[in-house]
Amino acid sequence: MARFFCPRCRHRPQAMRRRADGVWLCQECGAPLQRRVPAGPLLLGGVPLVAGLLVALGFGLSALPPGPQPLQRLTGLELPPVDELSLALDPPAPLAALLPPPSVGGLEGIDEASLMDQLARADAAWVPRAERLPDGGTRYHYKRRSGDPQLSVAEIRSLIVNPPSFGRERLGIAELLGVLADVGVRVQLSPPRKLGAAGEWDPRARSMRVKPAVLDSGSVEFFQVLNHEAIHVAQSCRNGHVRATPRPLGIGEQVPAELAPVLNDALYSQASELERRLEREAYANQNRLGIGVDLVRAHCRPAASAPGAG
Repeated sequence: MARFFCPRCRHRPQAMRRRADGVWLCQECGAPLQRRVPAGPLLLGGVPLVAGLLVALGFGLSALPPGPQPLQRLTGLELPPVDELSLALDPPAPLAALLPPPSVGGLEGIDEASLMDQLARADAAWVPRAERLPDGGTRYHYKRRSGDPQLSVAEIRSLIVNPPSFGRERLGIAELLGVLADVGVRVQLSPPRKLGAAGEWDPRARSMRVKPAVLDSGSVEFFQVLNHEAIHVAQSCRNGHVRATPRPLGIGEQVPAELAPVLNDALYSQASELERRLEREAYANQNRLGIGVDLVRAHCRPAASAPGAG
């Protein structure tokens, strides 16, 4: 509704009258009155513009600086859903410098002596045993890994008399834990986030997660999982630093026949060709003693000398 204002009295008239030509006059001074329209909401493309409008994209939200801002008309503006925004694994260089300094790497949740003790107890299950039958015969029990040949009776008896010590694998585990700690990698005995995985390398957190149940399989399996993930750590370092997106090392990708079906598992059903190549490198070399240690030393910098957060 229009309001009237008297330019001579400088206020809204208390009384007014209308001339024959339709012009309203101030009753006090007789001056023609002016019309004023009250301010309504500003419209931006036909939509009311609310003061302090913010557009949030899920992260990096910042308010506009104080002061007058020119009003612009926006048309056809569409923002993608937050879950469709692509987030790079590697933080931009300016952000990497702001990351907190790395905490001490190494084994978490269990000390190394306890770890080795649990592995030794699990290894005992791999020693064959003989069972005497009521008829005087003997039945032999032993565990065989995928890809291992079937043992003869003579070989089984030899293993009972001279059981395997798995000392080479435990030494390899100790070396891997040491070199991973040197580059600031945390080794956690915790379930991987990816369902069905025995181990997992998380570059952003500099954390390697190994499924606790792997301990129950013994030193050979635990070494293979740790060695596999150490190769992924080296793949990250190959791309610049330990928190980088892994890239191929250029080492052998010939996966052993007994492990080839693993890459067809549901765990890798959505994997890209790059991810499959990274996994082929890890599976092809995970059984090799010393390769994980050598690759991490060759490609990763010690945590103290790594830039930013490593």
